[in-house]
Amino acid sequence: MTMDCPMCLINNADGELCVEPEAIDYLMGLKQKVVVVAVVGLYRTGKSYLMNKLAQKRSGFALGATIQSKTKGIWMWCVPHPEKTDHTLVLLDTEGLGDVEKGDSKNDAWIFSLAILLSSTLVYNSRGTIDNDAVEKLQYVNELTEMIKVKSSTDDEEEGEGTPFMQFFPDFVWTVRDFTLKLEIDGREITPDEYLENSLQLKTGYGKKISDYNVPRECIRNFFPSRKCFVFPFPTIPDNIYRLDSMDEAELSERFREVADTFCRFIFQESRTKTVIGGHTLTGEMLGHLVNTYVETIAKGNVPCLENAVLAMAKIENQAAVDEGLAVYQKGMEDVKALFPVDIDQLSEKQLRSETQATEAFMKRSFKDENGEFLKALAVAISNHSADLFKQNKDASEKKCNTLLENLSAPMDQGMKEGRYATPGGYELYCNHHDNIVAQYRAEANKGVRAEEVLEQFLKGKSAESNSILQADKQLTENEKEIQAEKKKTAELEQEKATFKEKQAEMEHKIENNRNRQEKYLKEMKEKMEEERKQQQQEFNRTLDRRMQEQKDLLEKGHKGKADLMTKAIEKLNKEKQLEMEAIIKKQNALLDDYKQQAVEQNKKQKDLLDEYYMLKHSKAEQQDSCTLL
Repeated sequence: MTMDCPMCLINNADGELCVEPEAIDYLMGLKQKVVVVAVVGLYRTGKSYLMNKLAQKRSGFALGATIQSKTKGIWMWCVPHPEKTDHTLVLLDTEGLGDVEKGDSKNDAWIFSLAILLSSTLVYNSRGTIDNDAVEKLQYVNELTEMIKVKSSTDDEEEGEGTPFMQFFPDFVWTVRDFTLKLEIDGREITPDEYLENSLQLKTGYGKKISDYNVPRECIRNFFPSRKCFVFPFPTIPDNIYRLDSMDEAELSERFREVADTFCRFIFQESRTKTVIGGHTLTGEMLGHLVNTYVETIAKGNVPCLENAVLAMAKIENQAAVDEGLAVYQKGMEDVKALFPVDIDQLSEKQLRSETQATEAFMKRSFKDENGEFLKALAVAISNHSADLFKQNKDASEKKCNTLLENLSAPMDQGMKEGRYATPGGYELYCNHHDNIVAQYRAEANKGVRAEEVLEQFLKGKSAESNSILQADKQLTENEKEIQAEKKKTAELEQEKATFKEKQAEMEHKIENNRNRQEKYLKEMKEKMEEERKQQQQEFNRTLDRRMQEQKDLLEKGHKGKADLMTKAIEKLNKEKQLEMEAIIKKQNALLDDYKQQAVEQNKKQKDLLDEYYMLKHSKAEQQDSCTLL
């Protein structure tokens, strides 16, 4: 499914934000992982051109040649990622900030916040230079703690430190357009990155003026520890700007093209797959859920909470994972279902293989199934479907066996009607036909799991008929009749033993299947838990590294007081993470122990049923033996 041109993802009409169903539907159908790049900045600064360049198209996002903002709301373009296989590059072009026709800074702040919440790389586009005015225009960073909450239980003071935000904020790229100055400091040539870092340096000292200067810079440094800068010269002469989207690349300045190409390479190679708290990577479908949740929350006048949004998305995704796992199981069982009836070995082997595939599919898609409720739901759904399949297989076996016996016994039934066995020597003739039916029946292949049980019922049904013929046969003496009756009882007992073995084999297979399934579930659960802990640790390590780098920079620039505060923040972060991981491990171990206990109880019930069945059959056999001796 290719998106040939951008579509509006979030509409901004009269200051009200709402999602566009068509765009959400497109995302919901996108199963690949996504790299999300959003561009924000003042209106009429050329944001759309950069996004078209990333899409590797000459046109697509609207380029404005007048003083009016062309992009309203947030527009989306999904294209195949140029370098990451099985990934989609999602480009988000946002409405220009500071549009005088709109005159709504609150609305701008929501657009900016959504760009941050949804992206893995945020491109901030400005014009001219990175001076104090340019930094202050990035005012929406200062309002983030009021616009977004990381955890529902975290107070504003803790979030204001920036560390919780740092764990989910996108990488930050500042693109400076129409840059005309020399990249020099004190006569030394510097890189664009050094230019950005120099512009974000804090001033030492105290007082309102210094505080006002430092606050926006501290916010940018705290919230966006991963920063990159590109400076673009004028692309062409001013008279040609209006036709920038239709100009041939060769008409643009060589330096501008070089910077644009370097910018694109950086985005393609360095932009990370979109993740949420916990290090979970997102697909397009999951991104669609997030868009819905965030916009609905804003529309209700509430502050978006990342933790709540992720939990809501996890619930939807985990239920979808259950449905997907069950669908995998059902599809896996289709070919064996078409062969019903089959023997218990064939059905059990296929059932175990399909269930393993279903669990793997579930584990691949699920995340934050912290109480294991969705994995249990999948197990119950598979168990119910499996029970139905086993019943269908039994019913098919019973039907096939009954039909076979009806066909085989039809000549004998006709002989009974004609009185063929109501003559001297008729019992011997009847027994020959009877034994021939049993022999032919046993020789028939693929009768399924109820072959012996159906035969036992058939023979019991013929018992009264056989006794009647035996007693009426005048050729046999009374002693011979007793001997024949004894032989018949022995044959019936042997048939009951065969039926018991058939039933016993079926129940033992169920117990073995349960044991194998439980072992596989435990293995999958442990691997999934370990994977999620690893993702969380990687996310934490990345945050910690950035914090430590920030601390180092503060010390080097003489901000010892702020560096000391940073040290305390790092120590607090380490302690909180240690406690959090201990709590997670404790909870996961409790979940595993609970599952193991349930498995033990389930296996015991199955074993008790088998023992009970065995005892009943054994007791009945002993009674029959006693009657025979008497």
